[in-house]
Amino acid sequence: MDQPNALRMHPIDLKQLRFAVAAADYGSIRQAAELLSVPHSILSRSIRQLEHRIGIAVFERSGGGVKPTPTGRSILRTARLVLEQVDALVATAKSNGRGEAGRLSIGFCTSISAGNLRATLTEFKNRHPRIEIATVERSRMRLATALRNGTADVLIVTGDVPLPGNAVRSLWSERILVSVPEDHALAAGTVVYWTDLRNETVLLSQHDPGRELEDLLISKLVSPAHRPKIERHDVSRGIIKSLISMKLGISLVLESDIGAAFAGLVYRELRDGTGPTRVDFSVHWRTDNDNPALDSFLKLLAERYPLLASGE
Repeated sequence: MDQPNALRMHPIDLKQLRFAVAAADYGSIRQAAELLSVPHSILSRSIRQLEHRIGIAVFERSGGGVKPTPTGRSILRTARLVLEQVDALVATAKSNGRGEAGRLSIGFCTSISAGNLRATLTEFKNRHPRIEIATVERSRMRLATALRNGTADVLIVTGDVPLPGNAVRSLWSERILVSVPEDHALAAGTVVYWTDLRNETVLLSQHDPGRELEDLLISKLVSPAHRPKIERHDVSRGIIKSLISMKLGISLVLESDIGAAFAGLVYRELRDGTGPTRVDFSVHWRTDNDNPALDSFLKLLAERYPLLASGE
């Protein structure tokens, strides 16, 4: 039988590589055996089997110990690389299994310039630096699709997600603010009431959560005669801020959006007769998702927002 076939029939054992590397490190088969708590005869035989299988003498043997042959040094360099990669593979697998490493895809349709979502992502990364976080910003409908097909592990959104059967827990709430030019009349006070908007032009993005904010505005100002003019734009929240700075109107934003400062704009809290108006956030995930990183993320949410732990 030729040598390639022999190698296929008798694959090299990783233990043989470990024993050979240990013998080279200590310069003695006997000392390596003692330190590894392996009988000298087993370690010596394993190295002989390795040499037989690769058809090369890895060591020169003498009464003073062992010394790698010139070819053996090359073999041992490769063996060290192989063992390092195997050890790294095992460590990664164990870390992934404990939720300490891996990848987590988080979907949202709000800003992360400030607020609880930003703080949560920051703390999660600090706790689990080896977990890769992939963020996905889409409409709620597209996020629901991503959760259903597994491209997103978890969603943190406002409102409902049209996905039957997914697990849902309440998280936090955020105030709704009005964004206005700094020299606007509404900027003079510390708060703005919904009824103060009736003569304004409100610029809203067609993307989430713009539609939800529009629905809320309509619910607060039931009479069409008391509502402001609403302009819908197929642009991002950043472009809406640019339009406000051009004094083309004002807008409604969530509290988490104010971390991204924009020259010439100020924010004021929106209130009605009962106080500030707030929007609730919730976390959504599939119960059949066995990603350990997801479990670690949900545990963090339970710590930070106890309602999640109680299931209320």
